[in-house]
Amino acid sequence: MKIDRQALGFGNGERATYAADPWTTRGRLYVESTSPTRSEFQRDRDRIVHTTAFRRLKHKTQVFIAQDGDHYRTRLTHTIEVAQIARALARALKLDEDLAEGVALVHDFGHTPFGHTGEDALHEVLLPYGGFDHNAQSLRIVTKLERRYAEFDGINLTWESLEGLVKHNGPLLKKDGQGTRGPVPQPILDYCEIHDLELATFASLEAQVAAIADDIAYNTHDIDDGLRSGYLTFEMLEEIPFLAGLMDEVRERYPHLEKSRFTHEIMRRQITRMVEDVIAVAQKRLSEVKPKSVKDVREAGKLIATFSEAMSQTDKQIKQMLFKRIYRHPDIMRIRAGAAKIVTDLFAAYMANPKEMQSHYWVDHITGLADAPKARHVGDYLAGMTDTYAISAHRRLFDRTPDLR
Repeated sequence: MKIDRQALGFGNGERATYAADPWTTRGRLYVESTSPTRSEFQRDRDRIVHTTAFRRLKHKTQVFIAQDGDHYRTRLTHTIEVAQIARALARALKLDEDLAEGVALVHDFGHTPFGHTGEDALHEVLLPYGGFDHNAQSLRIVTKLERRYAEFDGINLTWESLEGLVKHNGPLLKKDGQGTRGPVPQPILDYCEIHDLELATFASLEAQVAAIADDIAYNTHDIDDGLRSGYLTFEMLEEIPFLAGLMDEVRERYPHLEKSRFTHEIMRRQITRMVEDVIAVAQKRLSEVKPKSVKDVREAGKLIATFSEAMSQTDKQIKQMLFKRIYRHPDIMRIRAGAAKIVTDLFAAYMANPKEMQSHYWVDHITGLADAPKARHVGDYLAGMTDTYAISAHRRLFDRTPDLR
């Protein structure tokens, strides 16, 4: 699919009519005076960067636990890569770059320690109390759990940023009120009672580019980290025609390239091709939908920023390879089991004796609560932990802590 380069928004500062407009935002739950120097979406992005949750991403991992080495991605480095790609897509499509970047920066706030392993373990122990969902947890963090401002809990983001956080992967409700991907997490429904995020519509195009940027970033960096770790080889990449083609390009142009540079040349091409694919698809769909406003984007009935059919197939092939070669590798599965035990043990210990959480705020707020609200508070505390803090907390409470190496 070809890109219309004349329609790209590079360097002209122009915002399309279908872009979200920070000057006509739907506002914040708690009314605040405007800034004379920053747009409302700039303020959102800045607030996100200054949160405790953002700093904690530095010590939260996804696949490879931090003890494995300093060069593997963490949630923070992944988030920065997603934000860079989202901003590039937003600029090309003449969107509000600050909103796209803000949604990208906040999208992983709700993740637990130890990546998806920690999330699965926390969901399992919280099932009797409504379960755990990282997207809903992100919403709880920015609307309730961050305690920085004198006049409200959370960081009081604009409606558009919250909408993007919750709906960046598409609507959560069908028109009949049923969940599009199963029941909508209760924290999201509870928040919408006081600040309706319109769960049955698509999100802004800014949120959509943040979502697809996430796919692009983690596909690429999990391959990079997989090659670094030795769980992936170049021969394995050859099984995917798209990646084999990229390697042929690099070999033809640089026949004697060392492994690290060869890897980087593949990765940069992969990102570029995927970004260009999304731009071309978005341009085509914009020409079909012809949205005149961000409202038209929300009511388009389909995603606008997404992969082409061919790139979607490549995306699926890459995910299948990563799942088989890395995520289900015996070494990773052993580490996952140990990480899950740490989360499960800590949950049981804190439910039995909340004072073990060693935080006046958490202990004071949990004392005397029934099991369901107490479990939710314990879940909040655990979800906020970094990998290193969770390991340290487990060592303090238990005689033997799993070796995550």
